[in-house]
Amino acid sequence: MRLCSHERNVSEVRGFTFRDAGLHSAPLRWLNHGGEALRAAGWAGPSLRPSRREEAARRKTGLSDFGDPGYREGLEVLCEALESEADLNLFGRIAMKGMIVESLSTRLRLLDWAAAHPEVRREKIVRPWVILGLPRTGTTLLSLLLGLDPIARPLLQWEASSPVPPPELATAAEDPRIAAAARRFEGMMELNPPIRAMHPMGATLPTECVTLFFLDLRSLSVETQALVPSYGRWLEQTDMRGAYAIHELALQVLQSRIPTGSWSLKTPNHLWALDLLREFHPEARLVWTHRDPAKVVASVASLNASMQRPFARHQDPLAIGEEWNRKLRLGVSRGMAYDEKQTDRSWCHHVLYAELMRDPIAAVHALYAHFGDEVHPLHARRMQAWMRDRPQETFGRHVYDPADFGFTDDGLRASYEDYCQRFSVPDESKEGSARSAQVRSGIA
Repeated sequence: MRLCSHERNVSEVRGFTFRDAGLHSAPLRWLNHGGEALRAAGWAGPSLRPSRREEAARRKTGLSDFGDPGYREGLEVLCEALESEADLNLFGRIAMKGMIVESLSTRLRLLDWAAAHPEVRREKIVRPWVILGLPRTGTTLLSLLLGLDPIARPLLQWEASSPVPPPELATAAEDPRIAAAARRFEGMMELNPPIRAMHPMGATLPTECVTLFFLDLRSLSVETQALVPSYGRWLEQTDMRGAYAIHELALQVLQSRIPTGSWSLKTPNHLWALDLLREFHPEARLVWTHRDPAKVVASVASLNASMQRPFARHQDPLAIGEEWNRKLRLGVSRGMAYDEKQTDRSWCHHVLYAELMRDPIAAVHALYAHFGDEVHPLHARRMQAWMRDRPQETFGRHVYDPADFGFTDDGLRASYEDYCQRFSVPDESKEGSARSAQVRSGIA
C-alpha cells in the first residue's frame, strides 16, 4: 500500500540546504552575466534612489498622497543600505526596485481608499491573536490552527500583498488577485525551488503581518531578502508608530468588507516594540512560542541565506549568521525586558515548541483557556481535519548545519542561557522526540 505524505519515513525525503538555493533559471543567470559586464563598464543597474522609486509609484497608481512623511526616512535608509551593503546582482536590483515600488504603490492606494471611505477608520480590531515567537518556533503551525477558528480571520498572503480594494464577502473566493498571487508564488518557487521545502508559501495561506509594516518601509521582512545591517540597526531603534498605524489601517480596510470576530496575526517583529503593539491593541491575546535557540538561530540563518541567494552577487554565510543571531538575541532580550516590567503575569501565553508539536490541538485548547475562552466545537473539528489531511514535507525538508554560519549548538545555548532558563526552554539535543515531533507536525 502506498504511504501518504505524512506516513513517509524522513529518510525517504530529500533534504535541501541553503547551498541548493539560487536562481534556477538560465535566462536570469544570463541576465546577471550581462549585468556584470555592464557593471564593469560603469553601470550598476536600475536606480534605487528614493525619489525615483516614489515617482514610479505615483506613475503606477496615478496618486500622489503618501500621507505621514515619516515613511521617507525608512525609504532613504533602505535604499542606501541596498546600494552599499547588499551586493545585489542585476536581477536583485530589479527585484528590490520592484518590491519598493509595489509597497509605495500599495501605501498610496490604501490611503486613497481610506480617504474615500472614512468609515473604515471606525472599524474596531477586537482581541486579535498575535503570535510573537521567533521564526522556526512553530509559529506557522499555530497560525494555521488559529486561523481555522470560524470567528477568527487570518491575514492571507494574497490580501496582505494587495489589500485595496478590499475583497468583498460575496466575491472573495473568486477574486482574481488570488490566482495572480498564486502565479507569483509559483514563479518564485520555480526560480528557487529549495524554498518550498523550507517554508510554506501560498496565496491562500496565512502570512506574517510584517508585510503590512513594510507599507511604512519599517519591516523585518526586507532583511530576509538582502543583507542590509545598517538598515537593520536603524529599524531596531526607530519609532515604529507609523508602521503600527498603517498596519491597523490595512486591517480596518480589509475588515470593512469581510467582517470578523477577531484577527489571527503573527510576526516576531512585534517583540521589538511590545509597548506600541499593546498601545494599538490593548485587548490583544499575545502568544510567545519558545524553542531551543540552537535550532532556531541556525535554521533562521539558513532560511534567510536561501532567500537572499538569488539576489546577491556573492554571499557570506558567516555574516548572515552573525547578523541574524544578533537580531534574534535582541528580540528575545527586549521581550524579556518587557516581561520583567509586567505585574500581571497573564499578559502573554507562553507555548513551548515541544509541547505544541507533541499535541497541537491540546496546545490550542490551553491557549484559549489562558485567555478565558473555549475552543468552539467546529474549530476543534476543523483542527482535527487539518491535522489529519495536512501536507507534510511534500517538497523535501530543510537541512542546516550551524557550523556553516559560525555557530556551535553549545555556544548558541550559552548565549541564550538567560532566555532558556526564564521560559524553561528545553535542550532539544537531550530530547529524542524532537525530530519525530517535527515529522508529526509537518511544519517546523
